[in-house]
Amino acid sequence: MASPILDQLTAQVTETTGVEQSAITLIQGIQAKIDAAVAAALENGATAEQLQPISDLSAQMETQTQALAAAIQAQGG
Repeated sequence: MASPILDQLTAQVTETTGVEQSAITLIQGIQAKIDAAVAAALENGATAEQLQPISDLSAQMETQTQALAAAIQAQGG
């Protein structure tokens, strides 16, 4: 016999995990656009030094994405 409380809790965990996975996908998409913009800028004459703050932002986003993914994995998501 299924418990309504357990069913509700399971649904909430599933929804939360789905939201977290969506956040990861969104962050990765933004990061890919930043990386593409940096590559295009480099191809058009910008220097790596000029673009370092943007490259640093991309690296920070990668670190945060990995931390979020690890947290989801730790939850069993």
